[in-house]
Amino acid sequence: MADTEYRALRVIENADKTYARRVEKLFMAALPANDTLVRVRYSSLNYKDALSATGNKGVTRAFPHTPGIDAAGEVVESADAALLAGQAVIVTGYDLGMNTPGGFGEYVRVPSGWLVKLPDGLSLRESMVLGTAGFTAALCVNKLREHGVRPESGEVLVTGATGGVGSLAVTILAKLGYTVAAVTGKEDAHEWLKRIGAHPILSRAEATDLARPMLKERWGGAVDTVGGDILATAIKSTRRNGCVACCGLVQSSTLTTSVFPFILRGVTLAGVDSVETEMPLRARMWAQLSGEWKPAPDAFDAIAREVVLDKLEPEIDSILYGRIRGRVLVAHA
Repeated sequence: MADTEYRALRVIENADKTYARRVEKLFMAALPANDTLVRVRYSSLNYKDALSATGNKGVTRAFPHTPGIDAAGEVVESADAALLAGQAVIVTGYDLGMNTPGGFGEYVRVPSGWLVKLPDGLSLRESMVLGTAGFTAALCVNKLREHGVRPESGEVLVTGATGGVGSLAVTILAKLGYTVAAVTGKEDAHEWLKRIGAHPILSRAEATDLARPMLKERWGGAVDTVGGDILATAIKSTRRNGCVACCGLVQSSTLTTSVFPFILRGVTLAGVDSVETEMPLRARMWAQLSGEWKPAPDAFDAIAREVVLDKLEPEIDSILYGRIRGRVLVAHA
């Protein structure tokens, strides 16, 4: 198949160190020599993809490159006997879309150890509405539940609630019976957030208090996608023995707080890394997302909208500037 052509979004580094993006036809021989070839049916747009697409060397070292940290499709061929041709699979995380050509191409070639067989109860399309964002949200919810946070523990705060991880955390928690308070800076998103399960809704100003080292106990737990001062405030207002799952840094990578919430209330700050999650936990989270934690059909419809590869360019700019609500699904023909 080395001479077979396929289409991919390529990020090109120009001589003047600027970057251009265009959809090109490539030959299969351009893919790396990993053991499993997958025909990609769907991918999705993530903030990390947008960083790669703008030439961020902290994400992608060498160009030209095809971003896309998510991919779902069917196995074409594999050296792994457990993966048969036609098997529906998901791949998120690891090095996909960073330095390994990713899901913004119609084919990927990856190590078989990166692949999760598509669980019963999920379509390929639904798996990419979830993608890395839904998988990360599930890991955050799992952290809260491991630390004993239950619906009766009190409201759960979700920051950055209109983003991919935030919106899917809202839907998962709401489906599991939690009362979900959402933080957003987008006033026009309030009704949309209520539709997917959030109430009440807080502004960024309401979710930020730097004046005091401790605040009144309010949250049974929290899912934080933004970092910085909003994360510090969430920690200070989490109830005794509550848990804050932290997975993002859109606001800031810096955290300034005291030890008081940890030593006086026993609050746990739990970090979540979705990139290198061990396969047993990875498979278990996908099983949950295909079952009890799966968003309702109307939530899928509310959260995601679909584009084709040729229409992806403006969406990359939009996600960089925080103008995207929910998820952008990338469909290959």
